[in-house]
Amino acid sequence: MLLATVLLLFPLPQAANVAKTLVAEHAIVSAGATKDSSLSRPLPSMPAPKVATDADASATSAIGSVTANATIATEAIEPRIVPMPIQPVKPAYTRIGETPAQRKLWYALAITGHSAAGFDAWSTRRAVSQHYGSEANPLLRPFSHSRTLYAAMQVSPAVMDYIGKRMMVSQNRWVRKMWWLPQAAGTGISISAGVHNMNLVP
Repeated sequence: MLLATVLLLFPLPQAANVAKTLVAEHAIVSAGATKDSSLSRPLPSMPAPKVATDADASATSAIGSVTANATIATEAIEPRIVPMPIQPVKPAYTRIGETPAQRKLWYALAITGHSAAGFDAWSTRRAVSQHYGSEANPLLRPFSHSRTLYAAMQVSPAVMDYIGKRMMVSQNRWVRKMWWLPQAAGTGISISAGVHNMNLVP
């Protein structure tokens, strides 16, 4: 009984000492934790508000106006490049046309040439049918005894008309000046042949 009483009385100071020891160790650990910067973590910062305040709006508008003024200033300073006018490309080949006076003269020479060929055909038919002569042109000789000679005689003036027309619009200046020569030569030959045939018949 005495031993039990002693055991109950003596553990109380020991428990108090243990409690004091634990409190002292906890203080030492907390002091060490505050001194150690690696263990301390910063608190999370406050999130930024999603709605801009009046000060932010005024600052943003001021920045935008400064940017716009800077843009206008740079646009005013930059030199403007004026595009050069597009020059028309000169074609490599220019078609030369005929004048109204040339066209009228060409038609007059064509009518004269075909008329002279008709006169040559009539005089040849007259001389051949009366046996005063024969056709000297071997290409026209088969037609000299029929009326087809009138159509065959019109081939030569038609060819001369085509040659004269091509010479009129030629690129060569000297050829353009002599465009009337084929038609005039054909007309002259037909007239001279017709006059010769007329002289054969008394």
